[in-house]
Amino acid sequence: MVPFAGYEMPVQYASIISEAKTVREGAGMFDVSHMARLKFTGTSVLEYLERITANDVSKLTDGTGQYSLLPNETGGCVDDIIVYRISEAEYRMVVNAANHEKDLGWLKAHNSEGLEIQDYTIETAMIAVQGPTAVSILAKLSDASAELNEAKAFGVVECKIAGVKCFAARSGYTGEDGYELICSAESAPTLWQSLLDAGVGACGLGSRDTLRVEAGLPLYGHELEENLNPIAAGLGWVISKTKSFIGSDPINEARTNGTPRKLLGVRLESKRLITPGMKVYVDGSEVGEVSSGVISPLLDRGIAFAFIDSDVLMETPCAIDVRGKLEPGTVVNKRFFKRSKSS
Repeated sequence: MVPFAGYEMPVQYASIISEAKTVREGAGMFDVSHMARLKFTGTSVLEYLERITANDVSKLTDGTGQYSLLPNETGGCVDDIIVYRISEAEYRMVVNAANHEKDLGWLKAHNSEGLEIQDYTIETAMIAVQGPTAVSILAKLSDASAELNEAKAFGVVECKIAGVKCFAARSGYTGEDGYELICSAESAPTLWQSLLDAGVGACGLGSRDTLRVEAGLPLYGHELEENLNPIAAGLGWVISKTKSFIGSDPINEARTNGTPRKLLGVRLESKRLITPGMKVYVDGSEVGEVSSGVISPLLDRGIAFAFIDSDVLMETPCAIDVRGKLEPGTVVNKRFFKRSKSS
């Protein structure tokens, strides 16, 4: 157990490797109750969210969500978030645990529309169930099996799972299919035990980090920061090209003109752990710096994200300085794992 954002969090239950394989091959679950959960209500909620988030909130319909960003005025990121539309006058948001209080302050400071912003984190819990068999297991335990099977990515199903009332969103942080389940805090132990009994493996923070790097997913504080333009992190796809929002001018400028460095992957030839801050070299010259690194059970070698000079091409041979030794590798696409359409 380790302290994180005011919570005691498990790094692992069995082992990082076995838990990562459980998610890739079957179904695993993570207690992500530390992630903060917010509600927004009011007649001008859409206008407010369009102004403070980067993605096109207007494209959402009832019971759908989207990955998005909270940009600041200089084009950096206050946080990366998920926004869900419940109805015309109600939206929900999930934000990162480490940014909980900062985000709340930011959201309230920019609430010129007079919305009601409710923080319902403490009274609820959140469990992410991930893996190729996750949806089928949840469907069998639910009173809304057809809806769970048929929902699209980021779709919401409000149902009972193992008798527990859940807000089930088809999303996750592993690259696998699955749902993130929000339920009352008092019901969470019952839901967790029912999922264990159904064959879902308990997984900790270590495997979650490994899985998200394999899947090419950014982590705030590593690939996203207050002073880093999200275009450099490869997140142009989640940023509107048509609307004006806080920070849109510097973000659009970076989209047009590029950034000095951009986020890429590095695949080592060896099974060495790469950590943030390690330098990347091409032909003896420093060209970048690691932002995240793990040993990949999927590839059986060290892999990393790194911000690398924008003129360096993928498939370029490189090396990472791992505690004084240059470990050979290759610059690659940062998405090391991609789920097959059949899974």
